[in-house]
Amino acid sequence: MTPTMQATESATSHSTPLDDMSPAERAAHTSAPQPNIVILNQYYVPDVASTGHLLHELAVTLAREGVNVSVLTARPSYGPPETWQPCPYRETINGVRIRRMWTTRLNKDRLSGRALNYLTFIGQLAMRVLFASDPKKVYLYTTNPPFLGVIGGVVSLFRRHTYVMLLHDSYPHLAVWVGTIRKGGLIERVWHRANKLAYRRASQTIVLCQAAKKLVCDEYGIDPERVHVIPNWADKSKLHPVPKQETEFAKSNGVMENFTALYSGNLGLYYEFETIVRACELLRDDKFRMLFVGSGGRKQWIADQIKSKGLTNAAMLPYQPFEKLNDSLNACDVNFVTIAAGIEGISFPSKLYSTLAVGKPILALSEDNSELKKIVESNGVGMWFKLGDAEGLVAGIRRLVNEPSLGQEMGRRARELFEREYTRKAAGQRYADVFRLADPSASRAESPKGSAAP
Repeated sequence: MTPTMQATESATSHSTPLDDMSPAERAAHTSAPQPNIVILNQYYVPDVASTGHLLHELAVTLAREGVNVSVLTARPSYGPPETWQPCPYRETINGVRIRRMWTTRLNKDRLSGRALNYLTFIGQLAMRVLFASDPKKVYLYTTNPPFLGVIGGVVSLFRRHTYVMLLHDSYPHLAVWVGTIRKGGLIERVWHRANKLAYRRASQTIVLCQAAKKLVCDEYGIDPERVHVIPNWADKSKLHPVPKQETEFAKSNGVMENFTALYSGNLGLYYEFETIVRACELLRDDKFRMLFVGSGGRKQWIADQIKSKGLTNAAMLPYQPFEKLNDSLNACDVNFVTIAAGIEGISFPSKLYSTLAVGKPILALSEDNSELKKIVESNGVGMWFKLGDAEGLVAGIRRLVNEPSLGQEMGRRARELFEREYTRKAAGQRYADVFRLADPSASRAESPKGSAAP
């Protein structure tokens, strides 16, 4: 669900980082009227979904800047049942008011279970927004569930309702890519019509990369001036470089003596694993270990491949608690970041930012025209390989094994890039500026084009 990339245009952000402002500019910035924000998303801390944690970090960052922030979400349900922590339906964390709703928690890897989970969340949320939304507030609609923003579009037809769209994963494009729905079919056509309503009536839209901006503007006819590229981020206070030899995760999983590659996060359908598995086959006689950490729709496929191919140099481990995430992300020599063919602009791997934060070199797998490739190669933070190029990947890994100073330099550059571009403070300031553009209580000569304001 994550962020300016090398390929994004900084001009899209309408903010100036507070650290770069003069005293007079900073005073004017912080004394400006702050909007009231309501974040709507199915997942939120302590759920293991990365989007839920990103939104929590965003909410806390905004609250520290004096913004009035509240969250409407569901109880934990994203990961396997053992990750569902008990939590109250109402609480305040770091100045952010959280309201959780009861929803079903069926197996989301099955379409029927995921659909019912969506419906029990969407139904309640739609009623609350329709009958109780505040016309003075700005509502942030995410893509969890993927059609959540349609509620904003529909509600704005009946009452004053100002909202911002935040695109993490683009549907129905992903559903067509996976094969859940038919390209050109009735469901896809209706879904695109609903999206057009949602995006056109939104005051502003936030996307993660330039490819996503192009997709939204071309698909739904949105004014590019109302679409802002803001990359995701990581928390530099929680994620930071630690030598592999000092991590408990490396010690407990027996990878201290081997060159270790890590894939940590969502083992989902939109990521590339075939090339990694093939590389493990080719490296079976090397001092190499591959760790897959997480869960998702391709977890069983990966486990079956490891077993059927006898890959003793590969292992699967469950999601790690967030308090141990820094330790586990540092328990390697190199980190994988991948994205499957056909996903460019539809989704973007947020694990890029956590990898940059811990200062590990990146092994990137994607199509040739991807923004992931541009970021990795133009900043010298890792190595990029075309999907399917297992032989090239193996050669790259062996080079890193033989030239440890190369990996160390890439890791140093990774942390520097993170500090420069992908901290949550920088992202929070950009988000705040977009919310100020949308704020219905701000005095402006006219509402933005396409705004739901009368």
